[in-house]
Amino acid sequence: MAARLPRPGGPVRGSATGRPLMAAMDLLGRRWALRILWELRDGPLGARALQSRCDRMSSSVLYQRLEELTDAGLLARDEAGAYRLTDLGAALAPALESLDSWARHWSDALSSQALSRVVSGKRRLGWPKRADLAGLSAEFPGPAAQHQANHQTNRIYRTKSPARRN
Repeated sequence: MAARLPRPGGPVRGSATGRPLMAAMDLLGRRWALRILWELRDGPLGARALQSRCDRMSSSVLYQRLEELTDAGLLARDEAGAYRLTDLGAALAPALESLDSWARHWSDALSSQALSRVVSGKRRLGWPKRADLAGLSAEFPGPAAQHQANHQTNRIYRTKSPARRN
């Protein structure tokens, strides 16, 4: 069963009203969708060539994404049967290039942070210390906060009331 194509104005993942940005994020956030658009930025490609450029993508997922992106008006097929970006799809190029630039900057920043930790001798590469994450738990409750909440709940249920003690 094919997933419903997100359209602005209707309910999409993350938005009951279907704001255009949320509909676009739903479509582009699907597995391999951005990678397909990225690979087609330099020109048309056939399905096999596209699949070989997208490591480990199954053919079923490839054809599902190609169909969704085509139905959304971002891709079309040329006379040779290759997939190409439409004008609407090509209009995403500046946004994808900006995202690529940001991702490279982010990667460099993470690498330099990790290198500074190794050089300063503060700690080895790996997961951040709990103290580094202390301020995040209130904003972004993760597994540790959930575990603590479960522990508190279990403690309440494990406590026997005086009437039930034998």
